[in-house]
Amino acid sequence: MQTWKKAAIIGGIGAGVVLAVSGRRSVGVAVMAGGLALLASEYPEKFETIWENGPDYVNRATKIFATLQQLSERFAEESERRSVAAYHEMRNEYGR
Repeated sequence: MQTWKKAAIIGGIGAGVVLAVSGRRSVGVAVMAGGLALLASEYPEKFETIWENGPDYVNRATKIFATLQQLSERFAEESERRSVAAYHEMRNEYGR
């Protein structure tokens, strides 16, 4: 791959991310899509493989996010339980 193409791809994707994060989401997505389209034109066989395996990636990501959500809920429940126990302990200790 030529140097100018690498710079255009990295610049497009990077600028798109910065724009999306800074609040200009639609423009950022368009710029990222341009960078990814240029990358896809260089490696069409790899993008075809990714496209074909897309549903598997989505399923895996869904499972990962579900597991992370369960973990965060358990952490929240445990911290609530501990804070209530600490409150009762302090209440008994200080006689209120």
